[in-house]
Amino acid sequence: MKVRVLVRLKPGIMDVQGAAVKRALAGLGFSELNDLRVGKVIDVDVAGATPQEARTRVGEMCRQLLANPILEDYTIETVDDLAPREAGR
Repeated sequence: MKVRVLVRLKPGIMDVQGAAVKRALAGLGFSELNDLRVGKVIDVDVAGATPQEARTRVGEMCRQLLANPILEDYTIETVDDLAPREAGR
């Protein structure tokens, strides 16, 4: 079962990397940005699991290693939740 974890800093936590990217984009002429925050995407393939079992196991992984619960929030999506995405190049 394929699962995607989206990890983001909690609201109110300063995102230094996001601020730097926002400044760089403004310097390139993209000044219409009100806010920009950077997160991470983690794709996990859990062997022999139902969607609920996979979500449960990946939730345990997030709490123990993949996300810092003090600073970050995370969401877990199963492959059924994921719409096909167009690759940008």
